[in-house]
Amino acid sequence: MSGMPAGKVNDMAPRTVARLTGAFYLAFVLASLLAGLVGHIGMGGAEQVNESIATNPLSFRLALVIAYLSAVFFLAAAWGLYVLLRPVNGHLALLFLLLNAVGVGIQCASMIPLISALLQQDGAGHLQAYSAAQLEASAYLSIDVYKTAFATAQLFFGTWLFPLGYLVFKSGFLPKFLGVILIVDGVGVIIWFLQALLLPDYPAISYPSFAVGFIAEVGLALWLLIMAVKVVDAEEDLPD
Repeated sequence: MSGMPAGKVNDMAPRTVARLTGAFYLAFVLASLLAGLVGHIGMGGAEQVNESIATNPLSFRLALVIAYLSAVFFLAAAWGLYVLLRPVNGHLALLFLLLNAVGVGIQCASMIPLISALLQQDGAGHLQAYSAAQLEASAYLSIDVYKTAFATAQLFFGTWLFPLGYLVFKSGFLPKFLGVILIVDGVGVIIWFLQALLLPDYPAISYPSFAVGFIAEVGLALWLLIMAVKVVDAEEDLPD
């Protein structure tokens, strides 16, 4: 297996960049899971999210903070992958970084309606003019807006995996099988996006993609964190 050029990448050793990237990626995965466990943010249904807000608003606020942190971790991981894979093809590396950044932006914006739903459940101040039923209906509407916007972000999170997977496959310093499974993961996320918007009553269509995504992205994170990258002589050419 060939490797990436020896020396420094943006004044950092390639192994250091790889391990930082793996740590950020793994932190993103763990934070996303924790936000889901604490407040049903992410994969939770509207009823679960509403119940979480109504029964334990403090825990839900904590879940929101964790979810926002997960977005920062994800963007940092994308930056690290860009630094590592830019020598393979700078244009494609920039493409996946931009797609990831847009997806992160949409995901962060999608959670703003959850803050609205939280305030509506609190029923503070000027909201006391509305009945409990009206506030609950308004909260559900905010949650539904969040779910739709969250699904929209998956379009970008799916498409970024195609150039990423291709560059991992072509890199020579990361396993080819990871590149292949990342591309398959991209297909699965696009299916999730289409199912959520076109067939919201059939979530089971997307279940296989969740398993593939977990294997692909956790696999990449652990490989970068534990194995890092193979450093070779600078004279060795990168793949075309």
